[in-house]
Amino acid sequence: MLTGKQKSYLRTLAQTEKTPFQIGKDGFTENLLTTVQDYLTKNELLKVSLLDNASITMEEAAQYFEQNRIEVVQLIGKTIVLYRRNPKKKDGIRLPR
Repeated sequence: MLTGKQKSYLRTLAQTEKTPFQIGKDGFTENLLTTVQDYLTKNELLKVSLLDNASITMEEAAQYFEQNRIEVVQLIGKTIVLYRRNPKKKDGIRLPR
């Protein structure tokens, strides 16, 4: 579980990140989850946007990711910021205590 200070730090890092994934009318698919998990393994931080035609709400998306052991850092507008630490990555994100 992330502290407020850690979430604040990750939000700062996420500001410069692009949004490589979008959730549309198909909602959650196995392919989406696999791709998101692979991306987080490499990068640890990710922004996902919900399209206007998405069949799910932001809260449902947040729950889905949390159920799959992915930390939800922030919900803002139609964008979700996700984080998952990769202990094998030596040059990963160093969170404040």
